[in-house]
Formats: sequence, structure tokens, C-alpha cells
Amino acid sequence: MANFDINVYPTDILLARTVAQRWLDAVAEANSKKQPYLVALSGGRITKAFFSVVVELAKQSATNLENVHFFWADERCVPPTDPESNFFLADQLLFQPLAIHPRQIHRLRGEAEPQVAVDSAIFELNALAGKTPTGQPQFDLILLGMGEDGHVASLFPNASAEVIDCPSPYLWIDNSPKPPPKRISLSYATIVAAKDVWVLVSGAGKENAFKESTASDRKTPLGRVLQLRSG
Repeated sequence: MANFDINVYPTDILLARTVAQRWLDAVAEANSKKQPYLVALSGGRITKAFFSVVVELAKQSATNLENVHFFWADERCVPPTDPESNFFLADQLLFQPLAIHPRQIHRLRGEAEPQVAVDSAIFELNALAGKTPTGQPQFDLILLGMGEDGHVASLFPNASAEVIDCPSPYLWIDNSPKPPPKRISLSYATIVAAKDVWVLVSGAGKENAFKESTASDRKTPLGRVLQLRSG
């Protein structure tokens, strides 16, 4: 039995608009409870559309984002001003247009030595997040994309057992099959522990990976996330 919902949209912009409105509604609900709201962002083409629509809708609705804390699902080991940086994308398209306060932004420090960046990210996350009964920090929402090989965050097929079974919230990857090889990523354990995980899949060439991810044996990294979240 599937433990997930699949929603199909005819265009990327309709996907982005629907998800953006749903996310802003979730933020408004958290505001009504006076609770911090922790979200992990991803990069990718569909994320650009998502950020742009969030800005448009947030300004229209005057949604208060002061309780939102922004983290990342993964980051390339590059400086924050590098166009390949996931932070750079969010900063240009989301944070600056909405004047998000720096205290709400918890970027992965891709320019630092990877283990230092991982330790810093874990410290900042643990300072704000509630914990599951197993001790995992819990995001309110993790936004993921999916690659043509079914990878999510920087968790790729054929990863080592050390990566697959990592108990820490973040880890660093030194052999990514997609450049650059050094990356920082959320672990499977923390993705699985999130209250909600939304996966935005768009673009040609991803159909087979999506089918493999949602099949009964779920062989891809996304499939592993779905399988583990069913437990």
C-alpha cells in the first residue's frame, strides 16, 4: 500500500503555484500557533519557479514569514556567491525579494572544510528543531527535487553503507557522480523523520526514475525515502 500521494499538474508553473500556496497556508497555520517553522530547501529548475511564485503570493497575501527558519536539503561545496550554490539561488529569488532576516537563514557553508560545515549545520539545526522519539531533529517540511537517476538531496544511487545508514542529520559526500564531487546533504534518517516531505518532479527524462521510485520494490534513493517513511 502506498504511503504517499501523487499529484499531477499539466505545467511546471501550475505545479510551482500550487505548492507555493499550500506552503504559505502551512506557514500561516504555524503562525496561528506561534510556533517556529523549519523548512529545508533544495535547488533545481522547478525550485526557481517555486521561489518566484512564493514571492508573488506572499506579497499579495502579506503572509508573515518571521517564524520561518530556512535550512537546506543539500549544498555543493562552493562559495555562497557561486551561481552553482543552492543558497545563492534562494538568496537571489526568495530572501532578498522578501527581505528575510539573516537570523532566519541557516545556510550550509559550502566554502568551509566539509566536516566543519556539517558540524555547524547540525549545531544550528539542533538548536531549533524538536526531536523525534529516536532523537532525530524534525523539520516541519523538507522540499526535495529528484534527478534523472532518482537521487534526492545529494543522496545518489550506489551509495556506501556509511551514507545510507548515517545517523547524523547532515553528512558530507566526497564522490558525487554529478559535479562538483564534494557536497553536503541531509541524511536519509533526518529526511525520513520530517513531518512532511514534498518532492517536486518536473522535466523530461525523469519518468523512468519516478516509476522505479514508486514501484513496490522502490530501488532508487527517492524510493528508499518512500520505503523508510512507510515504517
